[in-house]
Amino acid sequence: MAFLSLYLSKPSTTEALWVSDCRIIHGCCIQMPAARIRFQHRSAGVRSKRHTGRLNVRAAGTETDKTKPNAPEVTPSDTRSSAVNQLLGMKGAGKETDKWKIRLQLTKPVTWAPLIWGVLCGAAASGNFHWTIEDVAKSITCMLMAGPFLTGYTQTINDWYDREIDAINEPYRPIPSGAISEPEVITQIWVLLLGGIGLAYTLDVWAGHSFPTIFCLSLGGALLSYIYSAPPLKLKQSGWIGNYALGSSYIALPWWASQALFGTLSWDVVVLTLLYSTAGLGIAIVNDFKSIEGDRAMGLQSLPVAFGIDTAKWICIGSIDLTQLSVAGYLFATGKLYYALTLLGLITPQIIFQFQYFLKDPLKYDVKYQASAQPFFVLGLLVTALATSH
Repeated sequence: MAFLSLYLSKPSTTEALWVSDCRIIHGCCIQMPAARIRFQHRSAGVRSKRHTGRLNVRAAGTETDKTKPNAPEVTPSDTRSSAVNQLLGMKGAGKETDKWKIRLQLTKPVTWAPLIWGVLCGAAASGNFHWTIEDVAKSITCMLMAGPFLTGYTQTINDWYDREIDAINEPYRPIPSGAISEPEVITQIWVLLLGGIGLAYTLDVWAGHSFPTIFCLSLGGALLSYIYSAPPLKLKQSGWIGNYALGSSYIALPWWASQALFGTLSWDVVVLTLLYSTAGLGIAIVNDFKSIEGDRAMGLQSLPVAFGIDTAKWICIGSIDLTQLSVAGYLFATGKLYYALTLLGLITPQIIFQFQYFLKDPLKYDVKYQASAQPFFVLGLLVTALATSH
């Protein structure tokens, strides 16, 4: 079982202006006689020598790159937040030299949480989890398999095959910046993969399975992770297939593994979670909006690239809302009235936040929307899991 998550400035343009004496340009003090100066910028900032903060300036008839003062060696964010972003594997991370911190960054710990929650949902859906030392130990082991090991494997292999696109969108990331070598990355991929598969087999033995269900799920998820990121298939090149693969990895796979660990994985639950994974497709599209320029440059047909921002944002919220409403309808039809009403109550604030943030500007408010709406979405997953256990 492996799980995916992708968290990516526009092509440089050239501008010209006239300055004399001392001018402040984007925080840099430049002294020179009146001259026409050309400078390049990326997106909303002056193009600078990365990690040195030095501004390259060329005046007519002169050659100079002198600036003062030099900026600190971090990416464009304050030092404290960039350090936190580095440890969590988030965009805007600062430069780091500690090899273990770099390895942790590659696994993107911020992406572990949905998979750990999926394990919790599977345990709840089994109807057979008890607050005993053994069951708690089993669930923690399953969370380690799903999160640090197999999600870490997925994120590392994704960064490896995304190193060219990251050089455009996030050049400070460990691989494109050269902070970690190729052999070290390959070693990390194998250690995490084999460790995750080993934990899966251990869980099968622990649960007394005659057929290694969790082991097979982990192998299938690992294969899905590989073909998602690696050529020639590279599923992420297709907005529909890639995002659905991502959504099912977040929702269905950890749920299946945990339910198989504590009980029996039934076909009705398999179908229900695959349906719920359509909502995961919508959530995956949210992350595509921040990567439009890099995806377009590398020929990746994400939905915002293929359909444009306005159409893609409606596809995104449509898949999220219609899926959850369909599940609520299923719960109502099967006599789970209170669970259905609770799920409807959790869908309502998500729709409010969609109109308040996401539909206004998905590029500007994607993070704020996710932070506001996602807690209600994951609570809805738990409500559905509890409903299937009764």
